[in-house]
Amino acid sequence: METARVLVAADKFKGSLTAVQVAERVTAGLRRVAPDVRVETLPVADGGDGTVAAAVAAGFERREARVTGPLGDPVTAAYALRDSTAVVEMAEASGLQHLPDGVFAPLTASTYGSGELLRAALEAGATTIVFGVGGSATTDGGAGMLAALGARFLDADGKPVGPGGGGLAELAEADLSGLDPRLADVALILASDVDNPLTGPKGAPEVYGRQKGASEEDIAVLDAALTHYASVLGPETAALPGAGAAGGIGYGALVALGARFRPGIEVMLDVLGFAPALARATLVITGEGSLDEQTLHGKAPAGVAAAAREAGIEVVAVCGRLALSQEALSGAGIARAYALAELEPDPAVSMAQAGPLLERAAESIARDFLS
Repeated sequence: METARVLVAADKFKGSLTAVQVAERVTAGLRRVAPDVRVETLPVADGGDGTVAAAVAAGFERREARVTGPLGDPVTAAYALRDSTAVVEMAEASGLQHLPDGVFAPLTASTYGSGELLRAALEAGATTIVFGVGGSATTDGGAGMLAALGARFLDADGKPVGPGGGGLAELAEADLSGLDPRLADVALILASDVDNPLTGPKGAPEVYGRQKGASEEDIAVLDAALTHYASVLGPETAALPGAGAAGGIGYGALVALGARFRPGIEVMLDVLGFAPALARATLVITGEGSLDEQTLHGKAPAGVAAAAREAGIEVVAVCGRLALSQEALSGAGIARAYALAELEPDPAVSMAQAGPLLERAAESIARDFLS
């Protein structure tokens, strides 16, 4: 019988295991039951946090830059580079992880550091930039990012408006003439798992503002400020899918940087070399911390499963908790899911012991699919 060839292409288990650690634990569990199995690992991400780490695991070089964090303090942010392609993750510069516990700044948090990180990629010679957006602490429509790249946003007195989305209410003039000229020669791909518009009931402030500490009053202020901002820069672009990604940084990239929006997992599978790895596999194992309704809307496991199904290769999934029916899993192209919650029902213990539990789940996969 031909030796099974397994491709482990899973995302992180948020709060417990990185995508690389998930791959290591699954491999260990498989080999305990099926020592001869051939395993190839390709940690994946969908454009949100963990995207740079996935690129580095796939052979990109990790680079670092000192940039401005969302509250104005300096932070160290990483990006990934291979040849002339860079993978830049906005959360590295402007993400929620840079906020002290319990400290939010919904009206003033800025994406300035994300612009500095893009500039670092330009200086490293990148001509294609995959810009993964998600996990932001910001709702400034990308104005901070554009300011770092040379744009000027001025009030009625000709002075720069304040940082963050709140300051955009005072915007009188947007001068994009000073944008870094190198941007004209760069293919910028906006990679995101959300397709929200900039404003309105499905817009960035209303849908994502609360997780960044915004009150109902703040949300109304931000929605009005971003609507005004878009009226100055270009209202048509505000309705495009992805304009509302990461507090509206998607809008800034689309309206001023010539970015092209693509679902994050599709872009990342291309960049990471998923197709050739898939061609070598007889079984694919994907997964993430929680398999739920959100998974079906552009998250990494759904993208992996769709590509594998097209190639006629069976897919199983691992997860911390499972909130999808077998019917929904089958509809997504996943034959079966193995949840750590089945092995350890206490969520806190399951997260703390995610590594060993995942190895046990992988042993079950080996018994069910490889023996």
